[in-house]
Formats: sequence, structure tokens, C-alpha cells
Amino acid sequence: MFEALQGRLQTIITQLTGRGVLSEADVDVVLREVRLALLEADVNFKVAKAFVDRIKAAAVGQQVTKHLAPGQQVVKLVHEELVRLLGGTARDLRFADRPPTIILLVGVHGAGKTTTAAKLAARLKRRGRQPLLVATDLRRPAAVTQLQVVGEQVGAPVFSQPGATDPIAVARASLRDAERAGHDVVLIDAAGRQHADDELMTELRAMREAVQPHNVVLVVDAMTGQDATAMAGRFQAVVGIDGLIVTKLDGDARGGAVLSVVEVTGRPVLFVGTGEKLDGLEPFHPDRMASRILGMGDVLTLIEKAEETIDAEAAAEMERKLRRAEFTLDDFREQLRSVRKMGPLDSLIGMIPGLAGRAAGLAGAVDERSLGRVEAIINSMTPDERARPDIIDGSRRRRIARGSGTSIQDVNRLLKQFEEAKKLIKRVGEFERKGKRGKFPFRLQ
Repeated sequence: MFEALQGRLQTIITQLTGRGVLSEADVDVVLREVRLALLEADVNFKVAKAFVDRIKAAAVGQQVTKHLAPGQQVVKLVHEELVRLLGGTARDLRFADRPPTIILLVGVHGAGKTTTAAKLAARLKRRGRQPLLVATDLRRPAAVTQLQVVGEQVGAPVFSQPGATDPIAVARASLRDAERAGHDVVLIDAAGRQHADDELMTELRAMREAVQPHNVVLVVDAMTGQDATAMAGRFQAVVGIDGLIVTKLDGDARGGAVLSVVEVTGRPVLFVGTGEKLDGLEPFHPDRMASRILGMGDVLTLIEKAEETIDAEAAAEMERKLRRAEFTLDDFREQLRSVRKMGPLDSLIGMIPGLAGRAAGLAGAVDERSLGRVEAIINSMTPDERARPDIIDGSRRRRIARGSGTSIQDVNRLLKQFEEAKKLIKRVGEFERKGKRGKFPFRLQ
């Protein structure tokens, strides 16, 4: 998503770090480059201008134009302004004191509104809520069926009225059904259009007045660029929104929509959609996103992803095996599966400090397909071979390659890398044990 913007900003920062002081003229040149970087990332031109104007005012106010450590103070100013531009602090949905909490999801066709409704339902279920999905998009062919399919996949019931033509009547009926069935959250998938036309705005405004939602959430497609900014502004002006969900954040868009919609609407981004899987919805943290844009990584989100996907007891058992050098190919396969559950590889690499700018290259070198080949090779081995790779001779390697649809070279490469990893793990364990006896002045953590 932000690869182009990351690259431009990191280049600017690298150029600054080699200078001892920064003149006012240097500041102007830097901010012009920052503004161009934002515009190339499809940020609204008014938003980009206001962004650099605020940085310039802050820079002058701190007298950074006289004597400046450029690689630190300029980065700090840009980071602080990015955080402010992205909404300042993380926000969540508002929940009613007396259930059910009503959430109205609005947006145009193609933004991923129906899929997002299911993703949000899945997230609410993981938090102990009992959501009810409501199908009120009655004009789009198969919209109701689509919601029923994704609702079943996440285990959330869907309220619909076959043959209904009045979406407001369906929404009202769903509230009565939710109270009877004990649902504490009602997620209304509202109608959409190809464009935010007057008819859609009138219908959504009437829907809001009829059901009095606690949250009106606009679903925005990050791939639509500056069109998303204009559309979000219209929804805010006519219907009124309380927050946004930005979808397709892992796509090839330049990211300008995310950087513009908060400024234009004055409303926070609550969640971002990543990937096509129905668990791909993450809380939006402006400070973390700003750090990722500047190539500083996002360790907190990486840790949270690991905690959500990796079982604590399994992790403790894995640590015990590593310390005793009992790590097998079965264990390696389980770790591989855990990593793949955490999300796209390039996204994970981008969260590691120092690697964010090289995420695309590193992910390309070890892409999802290569990880799939590794797992296929391990799956083609017998239990004895996975436990004792040293017994895998030439004939076994040929059989494993045939069974996994790979080459003997691929099998050899995996076995060599696994043996090197085991040696490294053993060496680390030996260093730690010697460190405890005082033979080394350090401990490996």
C-alpha cells in the first residue's frame, strides 16, 4: 500500500541525516519533496499543502532552521504530523449502555461493504458479542445471498425478509428480532450504488433517522484514491458518519485515501481491512501506521498478531524444544503454519523495524508460494523422516520431490537450511548455558 510513499520519505530522511545543520532554504526543499511524495501517493492536494504548512510552522517555532540534527528532529516533526493527519489516537465503536448496539454500514458498490460486515461480525464474536447481520441492500442482485454466505462462514445469523422492497421496514423488523433473540449488536448492511447519488443519500438519511444507529460507519475502498476522499466528504455532509473502515489496505493503491479521508471528514478510521480472509480486519492505530510509513516498523501490531494466532502453551513447548535442540521438521512445519496465519508475508516484514523499506524485496525472495512448497515437501515425508532427517538418502529425496511436486534441489535446499538452523539454535543454547556459569560477560535474550 504505502511502498512508494515509504520509499520517497525514507530517501528524504537519509539525505538529511548526513548534514550537520539545516538552513531555512534546506527546510523548504525538504518540505517540497515531502509534498511531492504525498501528491504522488494520491493524497488530496489541499491535504498535502496543509500537511507541509503545519510542519513548516512547527519547524520555525522550534528554531530547527538554525541548528538542527536533521535525521531526528525532521523525522519527529513528520511523524507527529502524520499521526495527527491519521486521526491522532486509536478509536473504537461506541457500544450502547442498553443493548442492542446498532451499527449502520454505508458505502458505494465495490468498496467491500458486505464482506466487511461479516469481518466485523467475526471480530465482535471473538470479543464475546452476539452480532446479528441484517440484509437491507435489496436492489443489488444477490446482495442478500452474499451476506448470508459470508455470515454462515463466520457463524453469525443473518436477518432478511424474502421479497421485501422497503429496506427501512426490514431494518426496523431486525431490531425487534434482535431483542427477542438476545443479540447485543445489530450490523445493518445498507444499500449501495455505483456512485453516491442523491437517491442513495436520501435513502441512507431516512434509514439513519428510522433506526437511530449508535454508529454510522462508512466503508471506503483504498484503491479508489482521491475519488474515495470526495465520496467520503459527501457521505459526511449529507448522511453523517461516525467513523470509517478502509478496505484493501494490502492492495497496490498508493495510500492517499487513508491519509486524506480523516482530514476531509473529521472522522476517525476505526478499522482497516487486509486480505480476503474473513478474519482480516484490524483496529487502526494512527501512531503505528505513521511509523510504518516512515519505515520504523510496527512491533506492537506484530506482537498482537502473534498472540492472536499462536497458542501460548504451544509456544512454551516450542521454546523448550529449541533450548534442548529437539526441534524437528514437524515443529518447523507448525511454526510455518503459524506465521502464514498471521497474514501476508510482505505485511509482516513491513512491521519489523529496519526492514519496512525492503518488505517487497524480502517478501519476493521468500514469497507465499515458496512457503507452500516448503510445507508440501515436509508433508511428503514420513513421520520417521520428519523426526530424523539424517535418514533421508538419495532414493528418499527423489520420492519426496515427486510427492511434493518439487525438485530434488528444492528438497536438498530445505534439508540444508534446516540443519543450519538446528546448529544455530544449538549454539545459542550453549552460549546461554555458559553465560549462566559466568564464562561469558553477557546473556543472549
